[in-house]
Amino acid sequence: METYITTDELATRIHYDARTIRTRLKDAVLLEGVHYIRPFGGRKLLFIWEAIQRDIGKFSAGRAPMGNAAIGGGIPMASGGVVHG
Repeated sequence: METYITTDELATRIHYDARTIRTRLKDAVLLEGVHYIRPFGGRKLLFIWEAIQRDIGKFSAGRAPMGNAAIGGGIPMASGGVVHG
């Protein structure tokens, strides 16, 4: 069973401002039909908590340093490379 929560409830759970969720996260990382729905085709948004929990760390996990840098063997660069001192 899915848990539907409002924008304000989501803001409290993930410690973001509700306006930030509506303007920056919605449709950029939170996708309609995956992370939220519009009940009865209206304007109100209901977020699917389980989908958000599942996906909340995926972006960060995909950007984690690889190889020796992950264990302190180098300095990660913005381009994704590693500098070995």
